[in-house]
Amino acid sequence: MANRQNVKGWIALGLALGSALGLGACSVEWQNRQAAREVARAANPPGSVYTGWRLFQDKCASCHGAAATGTASAPNLLPLVRDMGAQQFMSVVLRRYDWGLPVARDGRQDPAMAALMDDLLQRRQHALTMPAWQGEPGVTVHIADLYAYLSARAHDAQGPGRPTP
Repeated sequence: MANRQNVKGWIALGLALGSALGLGACSVEWQNRQAAREVARAANPPGSVYTGWRLFQDKCASCHGAAATGTASAPNLLPLVRDMGAQQFMSVVLRRYDWGLPVARDGRQDPAMAALMDDLLQRRQHALTMPAWQGEPGVTVHIADLYAYLSARAHDAQGPGRPTP
């Protein structure tokens, strides 16, 4: 009889220990799952790589090349996009003309931009050919997709060919 109670006690202790370990693992898993989601979100920006590729081919490839690696008339976008976040990318594409100038962080005009604008007004340099895409609905609606494609290219997650839809 005492032996039977000892066995029941050990079983109860085992179940309690298993439950405690299981609950502890769940809370650790939940915390790790949250961190994993944040890492995945940073690695996979919002938007469709395929839709971004289609937009890039339609609006950007004629100047920047089909693989976004640049041409004689426009720069290689991959190192530029690699070093910027989604918000900075969207600002550059929608509002700025020259990829070579630094983005003003506080809204005031950068001296390099002021010099460039002066040169353009005095017609000392050729006109810049990159349009600001802010007024183009097809671009503004899919700007996150464009960033997803170029970011994937810049971080070697997407090759130069057509992505799978």
